[in-house]
Amino acid sequence: MPLVTIRLFEGRSQEQKAELAKKLTDAVTASLNVPVDAVEVILDEVPRENWAKAGVQFGLKK
Repeated sequence: MPLVTIRLFEGRSQEQKAELAKKLTDAVTASLNVPVDAVEVILDEVPRENWAKAGVQFGLKK
């Protein structure tokens, strides 16, 4: 069972997340030749203030 985990900032719509899950599932089924019902997708939404790049939190003003 392939499991795809994506971490992303909070704030996307349900429609955007559903489209992403569908496209990821399609890519995995095509690449690995597995049935659609074998693919699982986890969208791990993270608040901006809990994410940093180059030592700076995204939720903070510079």
